[in-house]
Amino acid sequence: MSVVLDLITIAAVSAGVVFFLAGTVGLLRFPDTLTRLHALTKADNLGLGLVVLGLLPQVGSLRDGLKMICVWLLVLLAGATVSQLVAQAARRDGPGSDGAAP
Repeated sequence: MSVVLDLITIAAVSAGVVFFLAGTVGLLRFPDTLTRLHALTKADNLGLGLVVLGLLPQVGSLRDGLKMICVWLLVLLAGATVSQLVAQAARRDGPGSDGAAP
């Protein structure tokens, strides 16, 4: 059973890392603030969720698992809040104010 849990952990954490990398590529490649923000927040939220899901079978107790889930939920909340603030600032400042090439 331990081997199966280890394989689940490896698969989920690897998938999470792929999503983190995809979000980073989106951050570097997309042309404007809102598309960069969209790529980064969606990919990072899913990536962190997969990493947490992969690490849950490896925790020693239920308390530790709940702590990991709480951290993930806190990151989701903080990411959504920051995304809203950045999007509002980008909308207020108008197109072309993000430093990207026209």
